[in-house]
Amino acid sequence: MEEVSSQLPADPISAVGVVTSLNKAPDGYYAVAQTTDGFDADLWKDGLFKSKVKRYLCFARKTGADAVVDIKLLDAKDALPEGFTPVEETLDTKETATRKRRLCVKIIPRAAAVTAVYDIQIVAKSKYNLVNYTCIGEMNSVGIWYRMGDVSPPRASHNVSCETSRDAPGNTASLRTSTRPDYGPQSSGHYTMTALDDVPFAISEKFYENPKEMQQVNLMGITIKSLAEIEEEFHYNFTTERSIAV
Repeated sequence: MEEVSSQLPADPISAVGVVTSLNKAPDGYYAVAQTTDGFDADLWKDGLFKSKVKRYLCFARKTGADAVVDIKLLDAKDALPEGFTPVEETLDTKETATRKRRLCVKIIPRAAAVTAVYDIQIVAKSKYNLVNYTCIGEMNSVGIWYRMGDVSPPRASHNVSCETSRDAPGNTASLRTSTRPDYGPQSSGHYTMTALDDVPFAISEKFYENPKEMQQVNLMGITIKSLAEIEEEFHYNFTTERSIAV
């Protein structure tokens, strides 16, 4: 008998279906190929005659999606319980999924689920029972068993957060929030733009492009003169000193 793991998968089953071939299961679906006894897990086979028709149960586990919280196996004429959906067609060919009996599942949003189905196993007729599993009935000589477990919140995507950090512009100083002004000090030691950043500081053109006009500028009573005007005003020829020396 195949040993079934005692560890629950990280995510509960989010969808259940049936396919006509093991290699035709949709992306993200796992097809149950063998029973725990090591036999073919075909749900369509007849105990007396070989049939070319094949049906295999498959299921998916998608993080953050819906969760399967119950599974029932009903006779074809039984009324469908409230909240349950029958698996009527194969996922790959849209043919009849099962015969004589109907596989029905109850699916709700994962956030609303307290417990859910985490695993499904197919068991051929035998005296062995699967620990921690519940049998919902037999279909064409094989039994369908499922395991329940408590539902935990969906796992946060670590890769997304890492990629976001790596994709941030290299010159971004810090993350801005609505509670912190752009010009506020940062404790991280990185430079943060202030309200005066990118404001050009330059001396007015009138102070260096038109020197003649500077004569008319009076700063606090001080008249600004050119070098020539200063030399002319304060020129001294030392005539007196020269006459004394002679």
